[in-house]
Amino acid sequence: MKPRILTILLMCCCLGALQAQDAAKAKDLLDEVYAKVKGYDNIVVDFKFDLYNSEADVRQETRGNVSLNGDKYYLNYMGAEQLYDGNKVYTIVPENEEVTIEDKSSESGTVSPSKMLTFYREGHRLDWDILQDVQGRKIQYVKLTPIDTNSEVASILLGIDVETRHIYKLIETGKNGTKTTITVNSFKTNQPLPKTLFTFDEKKYTDEGYYIIRN
Repeated sequence: MKPRILTILLMCCCLGALQAQDAAKAKDLLDEVYAKVKGYDNIVVDFKFDLYNSEADVRQETRGNVSLNGDKYYLNYMGAEQLYDGNKVYTIVPENEEVTIEDKSSESGTVSPSKMLTFYREGHRLDWDILQDVQGRKIQYVKLTPIDTNSEVASILLGIDVETRHIYKLIETGKNGTKTTITVNSFKTNQPLPKTLFTFDEKKYTDEGYYIIRN
């Protein structure tokens, strides 16, 4: 075998080994994040949401918060509320005075609030990415590429706080060029949540004149 060809083959083998090591490091880090998340009774997150598409000249910024307890959640976002009680998803839009009630199955294919801290567990190829210093905090990024080639998502960068093992930032790039960034401003755990937070009171909204839509 010619020396040049042998050198190229050795370089390819080394590159493949490094990529495998990086993928293993990324998986180990995300496994640590998952273990911490599952160890909490509940989680309350305040976040900033930024959507940008340069081609369409669209930019949208807002803030929101979500409370998570197992699969149940309460989300306050863009002037609307959404809660999942373990059975149904309720979306409350005060501006329209309406409530939409849906089965959980309607969330399939999306990163729902109940999955936002664990969605990366399956369906992605993992790559070790950059380490960034953010005001003294070390943020390690892991790149997730959907295995499904029909996915509308091109890639996701997940920024992990190296010290706390909490998710700090999610940057999703769509195949249409839209970039969505979610930055965690506050991450609190084991909070004294109201007992009724994940319970929908239909009578309250019908008494207030809300229109109830069942899908």
